[in-house]
Amino acid sequence: MESVKPKILLCEDDTNLGMVLKNYLELNDYDVILERDGRLGLAAFQREKFDICLLDVMMPNMDGFTLGEEIRDVNPDVPLFFLSAKTMKDDIIQGYKLGADDYITKPFDSEVLLHKIKAILKRNEEMHREEVNAEFDLGNYHFNPRLRELTIAGKVQVLSPKENELLKMLSEYKNDLLSREIALKKIWGSDTYFNGRSMDVYIAKLRKYLKEDPKIEIVNIHGNGFRLVVSE
Repeated sequence: MESVKPKILLCEDDTNLGMVLKNYLELNDYDVILERDGRLGLAAFQREKFDICLLDVMMPNMDGFTLGEEIRDVNPDVPLFFLSAKTMKDDIIQGYKLGADDYITKPFDSEVLLHKIKAILKRNEEMHREEVNAEFDLGNYHFNPRLRELTIAGKVQVLSPKENELLKMLSEYKNDLLSREIALKKIWGSDTYFNGRSMDVYIAKLRKYLKEDPKIEIVNIHGNGFRLVVSE
């Protein structure tokens, strides 16, 4: 079976550079969507799923930094590379503050960019594989996110996809604070009021599933988020 090519969002308003990069990356087995301004780039990101985003900083309608912020609001985990002729220290620092995985100054070597892309995608693939295979012992419960199963004393509760993702995030942050904003953006896509109310409903469901072990509690940290507290 033919493997799926990693998908790249390339936002570059320089027509020649954009086409050269697109063609080069496609020759190296990437699926590339090229947009020539930030607003079109955001529309493409909202429409499709990408493995990595390459964003020119200076673009019409919406600059690369603003686009990067918008992308981070939708998906906090997708890798971001900024491409820029701006070499001032403050610009580079701003890029990294926005969560960039790399800030690449023009002119650059396309082959070096290719190897940077390969490295970041390999890292993410390995991290995802570890996350997918992770299982959790929570007091007397055993939680298998891959199967969406929460088990205690031989009884199995099959979780819905959102219940599963929320319990998985709480388990990863066990005994620590899981921010409402982080959970909402990752699971619901945005931290709107209505999504927040929806998350509260799912928290109540998880509390019900976990009530058979008194050592486990999901604590509401008012205005900040939740803690999955597992007492020894």
